[in-house]
Amino acid sequence: MTAITEPDARSAGNVKATREDWLAAAHDALVKGGVGEVKVLKLSSRLGVSRSSFYWYFKSRKDLLDALLALWDERNTGAILTACATPAETITEAVCHLFRGFLDVDNFDPRLDFAVREWARRSIAVRAIIDQSDARRIEAITALFARHSYDTAEADIRARVLYFQQLGYYALELHEPLELRLSRVADYLHAFTGVRPLSHEVDALKDDARRALSRRQTREETS
Repeated sequence: MTAITEPDARSAGNVKATREDWLAAAHDALVKGGVGEVKVLKLSSRLGVSRSSFYWYFKSRKDLLDALLALWDERNTGAILTACATPAETITEAVCHLFRGFLDVDNFDPRLDFAVREWARRSIAVRAIIDQSDARRIEAITALFARHSYDTAEADIRARVLYFQQLGYYALELHEPLELRLSRVADYLHAFTGVRPLSHEVDALKDDARRALSRRQTREETS
């Protein structure tokens, strides 16, 4: 069988959907309906293109699903790892950076995170990928605490408490008023770190959270 290659500008004249379009449609289908809705025929109908154009970019449905998983890991896990690696003068500032990672509208997508976790209930292979990703995230958060002089055992426990609490907010789909949640930021930071945050750290995080959550809500309403 002839290998499928990326089309150039001449050969792709009648291909209306790009690889990114197919991935975006697959993302939307996964988030809204689960992995069972990520089917080539349904996606081609959604995109308004011939199913044959799919094969310019992907060898099979499995290839598309693998690309979707890779995108999830690159963006969602990447947002957390990047946030954890951001320099900070205090542990509370470092945790504020981590919160910003979860708020990163251009990367971290909580709906996608839990759509992938739901998918893992049906796939041992996907479950293994999630376990690896969670381990990397927790390791990065643990390192964050370790850099601020927490011993190994305490850094690990604080990392797990912080990470699983954050995922719990998404899993429970809590509809807590934004300002009520923000009013608890200083106490959350104290609980997670054992250190009282500086007022300018709290104020800056609140401002960033308001902007990020407003952008996320707008995106979700128009998607």
